[in-house]
Amino acid sequence: MKILVINGPNLNLLGEREPNVYGNETLNSINEELSAKAEKMGYELEFFQSNSEGELIDALHASRLDCAGVILNAGAYTHYSYAIRDAISAIKIPVVEVHLSNVNSRDEFRKTSVIAPVCAGTIAGFGKYSYHLALDALGYRFSKEKK
Repeated sequence: MKILVINGPNLNLLGEREPNVYGNETLNSINEELSAKAEKMGYELEFFQSNSEGELIDALHASRLDCAGVILNAGAYTHYSYAIRDAISAIKIPVVEVHLSNVNSRDEFRKTSVIAPVCAGTIAGFGKYSYHLALDALGYRFSKEKK
């Protein structure tokens, strides 16, 4: 079973960008750790990162063909991209919204997610473990669907 992990704008700069907010881990190190966990759970992960809204939408569209679910950190697009919201709604597979920081304790504009209503759930504020919790959530959902 394959799960796509999508990271949006500026997440390629993890480890350099605002370490007081996002930590010192790089996106590659987070992906490696998550991949090892997924393998133990029996899942294959595919990773995609882009700073471009259109490329994120294309990746979401493609995921519907061969993925059971998506873990999505849409970055700032979370707060205003109705195009990404519509793509999530269109693909009909579960998408878990993820954020490294607790977006509700930050700037006022970060408290609104336009994608949350069409996602299976949202996990925020646990740093790199937000991704791990999202993987656990998808695993739980898949196990319930098998029953």
